[in-house]
Amino acid sequence: MANFTLPTLPYPYDALEPHIDAKTMEIHHTKHHQAYTDGLNKALGGLGADWQNKNDIVEILKNIDTVPESARGAVNFHGGGYNNHALFWTSMKKGGGGEPSGDLGNAIKKAFGNFNDFKDKFSKDTVAIQGSGWGWLVFNKGSNSVQFITMPNQTSPWTKWKAEKLVPLLGLDVWEHAYYLKYQNRRADYVAAWWNVVNWDEVQKRFQQAGH
Repeated sequence: MANFTLPTLPYPYDALEPHIDAKTMEIHHTKHHQAYTDGLNKALGGLGADWQNKNDIVEILKNIDTVPESARGAVNFHGGGYNNHALFWTSMKKGGGGEPSGDLGNAIKKAFGNFNDFKDKFSKDTVAIQGSGWGWLVFNKGSNSVQFITMPNQTSPWTKWKAEKLVPLLGLDVWEHAYYLKYQNRRADYVAAWWNVVNWDEVQKRFQQAGH
């Protein structure tokens, strides 16, 4: 059996109030993220010892095509869900929001014109995702620039590594479990509120680590 464990949140469940409510955060973390963790361990546990002993989820996702076909779909889904949520929690903080500065701010302006145009595109295209999925700001190591993409369900941007060299920087979960208790069917309101808790310091750190 593989040994991935549920990451702890870096803040209390009510830290992001009123933008994201405490009950949603608690259920999202302890039930949904736990389920992806358990599902990933189960999927890898059904393979040989080499896979059961792997503990770097990013390397697994980067090389998703090497996962035995019998478990590939489950590893893509649960592994993506595991890593996406680990990034999601640390992408937010109490008193967040505003605009990024420095190299990341400049990269966003270069790619999108200005921050407001980036924010509009990110919001509109993420709200428009049919069904469940994520909106992502990613760094493209091939073009040395940031870009926006959407990904279906829990599929991680890391799975595009061999083709596009994409590094996830900032992701927004628009599965209904991420917002339905507070916002019901008002996905656009949830997306608008989320900008108030974005942890740009963490996103900037990821940008720097991506080796732009």
